[in-house]
Amino acid sequence: MYPNTPQAQNGSPSPFMVNQEDEIDLKVLLFNYLQYWPLILLFVFLGLISAFVFNRYATPIYKVESTVIVEDENNALGSDLFASAGLVGLQGKSNIENEIGILKSYTLAYSTLQQLDMNVQYFADGFVKKSEIYGNVPVYVRVNWDRKQAVGGLFRLEVLDDNSYELSIEENQFQLFNPADPNFKSQLEELVFEPSVFQFGDTIQTEVFEFSPVKSSAMPGEVIYFRLVDTPSLALKMVEDLTVSPTNKQSSILTLSLETPLRRKGIDYLNKLQETYLQRELDDKNRTSENTIFFIDQQLSGITDSLRGSEAKLQQYRSENRIFNLSQEGSVIFQRLQELEKERGLNEINLKYLQTLRDYLASGQTGDLIAPSIVGTSDPLLNALVQSLSELQADRVRLTANFAESTPQVRDINARIQSTSKALQENVSSAIVNTENLIANLNGQIRQIEGEINQLPATERKLLDFTRQFTINENIYIYFLQKKAEAEITKASNIPSNKILDFAKSGQLPIAPKRTLNLLIGLILGFILPIGFITVKDFLNTKIEDPKELEKQIKVPLIGMIGRNNSDDAIPVLQNPRSTVTESFRSLRADLSYLSPQKDNLTLLFTSSISGEGKTFVSMNVASVFALMGKKTILMGLDLRKPRIAQDFNLTNDVGMSTCLSSSKPWQEVVKQSGYENLDVILSGPIPPNPAELLLQEKFGKIIQEIKKSYDVVVFDCPPVGLVSETKELFALSDVNFYVFRQGYSMKGNTQILNNLVEKGGVRKMYGILNDVHIDKGYGYGYGYGYGYGYGTNTYGYHEEVQLPWWKRALRRH
Repeated sequence: MYPNTPQAQNGSPSPFMVNQEDEIDLKVLLFNYLQYWPLILLFVFLGLISAFVFNRYATPIYKVESTVIVEDENNALGSDLFASAGLVGLQGKSNIENEIGILKSYTLAYSTLQQLDMNVQYFADGFVKKSEIYGNVPVYVRVNWDRKQAVGGLFRLEVLDDNSYELSIEENQFQLFNPADPNFKSQLEELVFEPSVFQFGDTIQTEVFEFSPVKSSAMPGEVIYFRLVDTPSLALKMVEDLTVSPTNKQSSILTLSLETPLRRKGIDYLNKLQETYLQRELDDKNRTSENTIFFIDQQLSGITDSLRGSEAKLQQYRSENRIFNLSQEGSVIFQRLQELEKERGLNEINLKYLQTLRDYLASGQTGDLIAPSIVGTSDPLLNALVQSLSELQADRVRLTANFAESTPQVRDINARIQSTSKALQENVSSAIVNTENLIANLNGQIRQIEGEINQLPATERKLLDFTRQFTINENIYIYFLQKKAEAEITKASNIPSNKILDFAKSGQLPIAPKRTLNLLIGLILGFILPIGFITVKDFLNTKIEDPKELEKQIKVPLIGMIGRNNSDDAIPVLQNPRSTVTESFRSLRADLSYLSPQKDNLTLLFTSSISGEGKTFVSMNVASVFALMGKKTILMGLDLRKPRIAQDFNLTNDVGMSTCLSSSKPWQEVVKQSGYENLDVILSGPIPPNPAELLLQEKFGKIIQEIKKSYDVVVFDCPPVGLVSETKELFALSDVNFYVFRQGYSMKGNTQILNNLVEKGGVRKMYGILNDVHIDKGYGYGYGYGYGYGYGTNTYGYHEEVQLPWWKRALRRH
């Protein structure tokens, strides 16, 4: 509480106490933005226009979609044996995530693009920019991709007539593609190529490119642009643009989508991608049959020679000895021996396969396995393990084409391969031992029968040997022919497990640009940008503009506000008593009765932080308003450094307070008539060399005491307290002190000077005045304390004005 204020004296609340509640006044905030309504409206208009232009000339983007069904394959063969072998979970089941990875793999995209003609991109001039064309192009460019090519830049081709054209470079941003190292392209700083005329069909060859444009439907004068793009770069772009996702969490249907400005190009790519994906799966299935056929062909090449040799020997022996058939006893022995040797031959083939499989597993190879059933192995667990390992290895090849070794999918399948290989090695070792034992048993039985053969006549025994050798080779040959036929039938009957559900199709309407959304964004940005600018401007503003903010910052009451004076009158209170400015000073005079109600004589002091804030203007008009009231008033110019009162009253500053203080001249002789009743003036006088010391003399205090006895109201126009020191000593001589701020001129930091005077300097009876109010913050120009238009920037005067409604004030630019 401030000493000697009404609240301190009688305990009642003062009408001038500061409301310290920190709250946001929405009305003030709204008015602060509404005063910039033309700027906001302009930005909204520009935002909508920008969105409209973008919608008009942006390239439409279409969404192309297709669907693939991923079949879940459950291996019924040997499925009941996996649990007993400790391999639960190894059954072949298509993994949706793996299939998504394969469809988005670089390898699959590369294989697809090799089957399409997309390495040359064609463009035509548009209204704003060049637009790409696809399909029925006016000029077709054949490119030799077996040599180095300059890719990425843009060529310009202008058709001159039916046979010739001019070729030049439109955009010189080329990279050098080398087919020997397709994953690395070197940067070409600048491709030097002068515009030249060529004939259609001729090959254009330089050190960095080679291609041949062929005329299709181009007309003379038509301009076509084209760009060469290497397949690896195209594949990377397609992988990035392609989206593959299941239709829902429980579904095994995958949706492939591609966003492209060229619907036909997107449709061609997705359809070919699906075909390549299914063909890749079919090739993986056929690879086992192909390897089986290759294995059988190798075995047949040796068996064929043996069969021919044994057949020739048999025929020669029969011819030479004129014996063609065995005796009844020999036929019985031969039949028994043939059955045993056939069984031994099949087991030897099986043993050879098992030994080859064991060596394969020991070497850790990643090639394709041959199914045991192809070579006659009937062990169901062995067949199931080999099939599972073969499928896991195929899946690993497909995954490593798109995923690194450290990814969870590859690590998981590697673990499954290792587990299956270990189980298969144990099973193979056991099968080898069993087969060797079986062959040894068969050899023992054969040796017994050979003992019986030795009892036959020599001629018949010899014939039986030749017949026996021929029959063994013939049986093996026939067996391999049957197995080869079975493998070829299996290959021919293979079909992909997955299927194309829907071929690629495109929507009729583009998905971008989103016209309504863009207009909404333009509208929102039109609001946000100017409001953001205004907010930042206000945040960075260091000048006092908001009266309510000033109230919160100062530690004293804000007693009144004086509006801007737009006329040339320095003292509107005397020149135009009916003006709104005069009313604001009358309101201030009425408030002084509350500030010092018990004093007949009143001494008022006006100061500010710096010059230019209007303290002289306020002090002159306050003195004038008391003079109009009939009070004998004197205005004292105590700003000895920068006097100003003389020119406003059309007086000569020849003598004044500096004259009295620096000589023996009495103060009565320096008093000058203002030209208005009840108002006298003591000017500051000639500028002295030591103004601070003059005002601090004891003589000055005596003069003030004498003046107070002679006048009812004494008004001090003091120097700015923020610039000089003597003003602080003058506070003790006044009854009420006023600190003047100027809207849009005074710095916000100046409030700390006033607060220090009150808190540290012990100044009593201090009040604030906001001068030159011209920025409406939503309160109106009165703010409850006063109203009108007052102090101007360089001139003084009055201007009679009617208070406008709030909505007109909001729409008015200040």
